[in-house]
Amino acid sequence: MAPASQTGAGRVGAVTTDPALEVLLQRLDPDLPVPSYAHPGDAGADLVTRVDVVIPPQGRVTVPTGTAIALPDGYAAFVHPRSGLAARHGLTIVNAPGTVDAGYRGEIAVTLLNTDVEHPVELHRGDRVAQLVVQKVERVRFVEVERLPGSHRGEGGFGSSGGWRSAAAAAPAEQAAGPDA
Repeated sequence: MAPASQTGAGRVGAVTTDPALEVLLQRLDPDLPVPSYAHPGDAGADLVTRVDVVIPPQGRVTVPTGTAIALPDGYAAFVHPRSGLAARHGLTIVNAPGTVDAGYRGEIAVTLLNTDVEHPVELHRGDRVAQLVVQKVERVRFVEVERLPGSHRGEGGFGSSGGWRSAAAAAPAEQAAGPDA
């Protein structure tokens, strides 16, 4: 990776970042914007809805974004919910994050879920509905074995890291129980 430069395009404060990865994009609706980043340093580029839609309470709908992309091999794009829509309206993405593989060339669509039990969510053409995060991904070769090597966590799954309470709140209880608890 090339070292950061002190001058030129991509300047953020006093340091620049590496040149951006080029992703080929087909705008399927010329009246809608291409995905864009709201702020310098943002990981997700905003995707918009191509259609007007009302999502009933606890309903779901798939909306087109008017965007198709061609990712380079070794990359994937992930469609994430927008935090503001989730916090203010209970709107999320059913299969978050949705995966856009490098070989996919169709329109990116987003399946939205209204988690509110009372209020519908109304979206208008051009409203930002999701964020697209492009990441480098590794291809692996799976090697079947009779037994996996041990680890500190072992087979501890759901809730094995201590549940939802903060680590600070859990520490006094664990100390009071003693080392043999």
